[in-house]
Amino acid sequence: MNLFVDSANLEEIAKVNELGVICGVTTNPSLIAKEGKDFKETLAKIAELVNGPISAEPTGLTATEMIEEGRELAKIHENIIIKLPITQEGLIACKQLSSEGIKINVTLIFSANQALLATRAGASYVSPFVGRLDDINQDGIALVEDICDIFTIHQIETQVIAASIRNPLHITRCALAGAHIATVPYKIFMEMFNHPLTDKGIENFKKDWDSVYKK
Repeated sequence: MNLFVDSANLEEIAKVNELGVICGVTTNPSLIAKEGKDFKETLAKIAELVNGPISAEPTGLTATEMIEEGRELAKIHENIIIKLPITQEGLIACKQLSSEGIKINVTLIFSANQALLATRAGASYVSPFVGRLDDINQDGIALVEDICDIFTIHQIETQVIAASIRNPLHITRCALAGAHIATVPYKIFMEMFNHPLTDKGIENFKKDWDSVYKK
């Protein structure tokens, strides 16, 4: 399973990219707005940092607006993927933009049926939201597993991006469920390293070495 970072913060993206563990980036209007910087300029800088798919989401709600914005965003860099919501207008835009050779990530997926609709409209990626389903006492991991099983049975090439990741265990369970990608917030990436036995092991190795060689 590949890992993307879910962020529009250039410093965070650069730090995770330096680790050599990510191969893409997802953003959304909320993440971009949080940074308070120019939308297109931020995307261009992200594309300079990471050599992989970068999801950029139009802010328009109608198909016409999404298509126009999507075309402009796709011009920023060849790695830009247009992120569209699973609405009727979003699917119309998905069908048109994908027919023009622009890759689409259909987001806000909360059911297997929505994922199927997105594939028929030409989506290259679908993004089921794990954490938000868990928040309302539904099983987000089960949704990822259902979508992956359906795609395998019917040999659908659309890739599944597990989104709304809230903790490191989500990542493990999404990998086991068959997700092709998990898009992970910076904070959760940092938590993936942590284990008390790792820290204890390093401490013991250093102590043993110093007891013999540090005079």
